[in-house]
Amino acid sequence: MVIDHYHDPQSDLWLDWLQHHRHADDPEFGQAIQAMTERYADRVLDGARLGTGMTLADIGSGDGLVAFRAIRRIGPSLNVTLADISAPLLRFAEASAVRQGVRQQCTFLHCGAEKLAPLADASVDAVTTRAVLAYVASKPTALREFFRVLKPGGRLSIAEPVWREEALAAKALRTALDEHGAERDRFMSLLHRLKAAQFPDTDEEISKHPLVNYSERDLVGFAMQAGFADIHFEFHIDVLPPLARSWDIFLGCSPHPWAPPPRAILAERFTPDEAQLFEQIFRPIIENSHTPNIDRVAYLTAVKPGQAQP
Repeated sequence: MVIDHYHDPQSDLWLDWLQHHRHADDPEFGQAIQAMTERYADRVLDGARLGTGMTLADIGSGDGLVAFRAIRRIGPSLNVTLADISAPLLRFAEASAVRQGVRQQCTFLHCGAEKLAPLADASVDAVTTRAVLAYVASKPTALREFFRVLKPGGRLSIAEPVWREEALAAKALRTALDEHGAERDRFMSLLHRLKAAQFPDTDEEISKHPLVNYSERDLVGFAMQAGFADIHFEFHIDVLPPLARSWDIFLGCSPHPWAPPPRAILAERFTPDEAQLFEQIFRPIIENSHTPNIDRVAYLTAVKPGQAQP
C-alpha cells in the first residue's frame, strides 16, 4: 500500500482529504457525509457529559467539528483545546473559530495523540476523539496520554471507525488470485489492485498498519491498561442504503486520508486498456448498485478514577 503525500505548504493530506477526497468535491454527497459525521460527533459529546465551566481536550480535532459543537452545546463558559498533527488543519479550524466568534474559548496545539506534552497533568475535564486512534501507531501510548491529562473523575469519549474488514477483503482477493491465477478473471485482478492501493492485503502488512492491526475489542484492553475505569464499549454496524451511485463520486472519493482516490489509482497504476476494462465492468455496478453501505464504528467511554473537583 502506497501512502500519498501532498507538497503544498498550505495544505497536507489531512486537510486535502477533508476538503476534497472525503466527498469527491460533490456538494450533495458532501452534505450526506457531513450529516453522518455530525451524528458521530454528537454521540461522542453525549458520552463526554460536559458541563458549564469545564475544559475539553479534543484530540485529532481536524476541522473542529467536535470542538465547535461542544461550544454550541455548553456556551461561553466551556474552554476547548484543539490538538492535531496537521498544522494546515489547525489553521483552518482557527479561522473557523474566528468566523464563529468563539476564538477566545479555543486553544490550538500542534501535536499528536501519543505526545500531548503541551497539556499538563490532570488539566482537562474531558478528552474526546473522533476517527483519530485508527491512525495512531501506538494506541496504548495515546490512551496513557489521555489518562494523564484528565483530572480525577474526568471522562474519555471516543468514536473510531473500524476498517479491519476492508483489509481482510483485500487479502481474500489476493489469496483467491494467488490460488487460481490472475488470468482466470482479469477484472478480479484489477479490483484487487485498486483495493490493495487503499488497504494492506497481506498478513505482514496488516500486522504493521495502524488502521487495521487491531480489533475493536482491543480498544477496551488499551483503556484498561491505561488505568481507566467505568468503561463502556459499543460496536455499531449499520447496514445502510448506498450513499452515492455516481461514477464521478466513486472516482474522486477515498475512504481515508492515506488512501488515494480511484481516479489516481486508475491513472497511475493501470494501463489505459486496463482502466477501460475496469470502467466497462465496474461502472454499471456502481451506478445501478443496491449493495448497502456498511458502517462500522466503535464507541467507548471511560472515567479516570478519583474524585472530581467541585
